[in-house]
Amino acid sequence: MIRVLIVDDQALMRAGFRALLDAEDGIEVVAEAADGRQGLEQARRHVPDVALVDVQMPGE
Repeated sequence: MIRVLIVDDQALMRAGFRALLDAEDGIEVVAEAADGRQGLEQARRHVPDVALVDVQMPGE
């Protein structure tokens, strides 16, 4: 099972990626985050194999 973290500031994009990934066998979305800081927290908490990260998020 591949464990995935989704990090994107747009909720609609996170939902779309989750829907696509949830439909695939062998992939589990373990967490979502709306910014980089939350992404780091979720990565530490859930230890995903893959992080799908938006490269153009506002903030620090």
